[in-house]
Amino acid sequence: MAPLPTDCRTPPRKTLLIVYHTMTGGTLQMARAAATGASQEQAVDVRLVPAAQAGPADVLAADGLIFATPENLAAMSGLMKDFFDRSYYAAFERINGRPYACLVCAGSDGSSAVRQIERIATGWRLRRVADALIVCTHAQAPEEILRPKHIDAADLARCEHLGAALAAGLALGIY
Repeated sequence: MAPLPTDCRTPPRKTLLIVYHTMTGGTLQMARAAATGASQEQAVDVRLVPAAQAGPADVLAADGLIFATPENLAAMSGLMKDFFDRSYYAAFERINGRPYACLVCAGSDGSSAVRQIERIATGWRLRRVADALIVCTHAQAPEEILRPKHIDAADLARCEHLGAALAAGLALGIY
């Protein structure tokens, strides 16, 4: 059987890794929405992995990344930081230029968590392909902070759109 012409071959599948941590469910809802959006792209495999289980092999195998974290004490969550601590040097200089985005479920403003992730992504030489998506729950009192979160449909749609856009860019070879 003759080989197919080069222009008829199916391009290799891409992988989008979504690493998340959640305490009260808000970040998980956001990460799942991004995964739902990304899953609409048939040429992209989407992996949704908790930060406690994700590691360097996951990062190295990914063509694109989304980091999703709650804002805890004006910072990314400790388990998200732990993921970066465990993965950083093993992936250093090996993932340069890969696209990324981040999602933050914030109680106040989320900007410090975003800055932390952006600094790590800069060290990894990742390419930010979207502004950070911050959903503010305005939870300030202890009982509000610890209460399970419900992210509204409009914010989930924004997360889904971000996932779809990143996956489409991967599939098209833009990123």
